[in-house]
Amino acid sequence: MDNKLNPEYLQQQQNELNEYHIYKKLAVMSKDSKNKEILKQIAADEKKHYEFWKKITGKELTPDKRKINKYILMAKMFGLSYSLRLMEKGEESAAEFYERVAQDIPEVLKIKEDEELHERQLIGVLNDERLNYAGAVVLGLNDALVEFTGTLAGLTFAFGNNKVIGVTGLIMGIAASLSMAASGYLASQEDEREDLNPVKSAIFTGGAYIFTVVLLVLPYLLQQDPYFALIGMLIITVGIIALYTHYISVAKDVEFSKRFLNMVAISLSVAVVSFGIGTLVKSLFNIDV
Repeated sequence: MDNKLNPEYLQQQQNELNEYHIYKKLAVMSKDSKNKEILKQIAADEKKHYEFWKKITGKELTPDKRKINKYILMAKMFGLSYSLRLMEKGEESAAEFYERVAQDIPEVLKIKEDEELHERQLIGVLNDERLNYAGAVVLGLNDALVEFTGTLAGLTFAFGNNKVIGVTGLIMGIAASLSMAASGYLASQEDEREDLNPVKSAIFTGGAYIFTVVLLVLPYLLQQDPYFALIGMLIITVGIIALYTHYISVAKDVEFSKRFLNMVAISLSVAVVSFGIGTLVKSLFNIDV
């Protein structure tokens, strides 16, 4: 095979082109002037890297619009930090690639240095509003998951009537979400952080709480068997924990498995204890709804 047509070279050339377009679009999206300039500079460097590989391969490539749109969509939905961190994880394999091919193409070590510089530059960019309010979201999610997996598990055996359990859960959830929003407001005032707005903290905390409660209550409102509903609620609980832990592990570059297992263990343990309490209450007071 012609060394210039090495598929790894072509793939790296494609990656550089895609990242040029992604960083360019993210720069347009960024509201912070300093972040905008950093992203523009990184985009310009990625374009130079693409031109370097084009000289090696002799191929003109077209950007992968699907991949580019994926990262832009994620940035819009989950924040700049999440999208950039996900891209940076791809750079780890690129660094290994540069080390391997440096023997044949020494110039790639300069590209490797550029990528390491980009990583340092992005540390200052990886602070967006969504991530700043992650603590408020965690507060709402954790409380809703721990309290309502336990509450719904207890109500399941105490009442055994899905409509009663679902409506009771919703009423309690709405009331509790207002309480959590107030707690989030007061907590953010105590923090005295300039980058946190107390009203927004309250909205993020209460919103995360009520959103979680609605998802957990849904199995009880959509069908009649309380034990199928209980199983569905627990599956949703694990799913919510997995999705949010994945988001935090990527956006904040922390370990996924330990955080995930801790949250699952706490939520399910509370559910088991509450189910037992519900069984005891039903037996002692002879409740039949």
